[in-house]
Amino acid sequence: MRKSKTDYHHGNLAESLLIAVDEIATKFGLEAVTLRACAKLVGVSPSSAFRHYADKRSLLTAFATRALLQLATGMDEAKRTAIENGDNAFMAVALAYIEFALDKPAFFRAMWREETIYCEDERYVAAANELSKHLKSGFAETIDDNDPDNFSPQELLAWSCVHGLANLFVDGPIARGSSKAEKMAMAKEMILASGPALA
Repeated sequence: MRKSKTDYHHGNLAESLLIAVDEIATKFGLEAVTLRACAKLVGVSPSSAFRHYADKRSLLTAFATRALLQLATGMDEAKRTAIENGDNAFMAVALAYIEFALDKPAFFRAMWREETIYCEDERYVAAANELSKHLKSGFAETIDDNDPDNFSPQELLAWSCVHGLANLFVDGPIARGSSKAEKMAMAKEMILASGPALA
């Protein structure tokens, strides 16, 4: 549903501009995002937008930073909920990763597109390290891990499977026309199939 200009909170213009990035990128792709387009969508002058973000690359860096942090938080929350309910924590974390991609495709696409961001930005690096910590620590501490500073073969397999399927859903030929529920069911079957290799 399209937002009206009154839906944006101009008291926090930096935040509103990031919301506009999501809306534009989801509809038209990250390539369509510009500071001027975001300012127009929010209902402010381009000069106001430039006071918060020096250029498009700065805007997309902030957007990618948010994506990394939201994914890390989502994985952590999925693990915690699964443990509280006595469910399979790895399954929950892996499905949370894929669901993030399905629910927020623009965020998912933006996370590691280093050609469009300032990848040395301090906040982006910190967010990337936060997510990497989750992935290196036994996939948010759901599979055995003897070295939290490096990727084990099992961690690489888990990430490759989950990220690969998420990418195939978002930008590839897999399950086009299928509902989110159908895609999540496919994801669950894949994760179950990968179980023996991760044991």
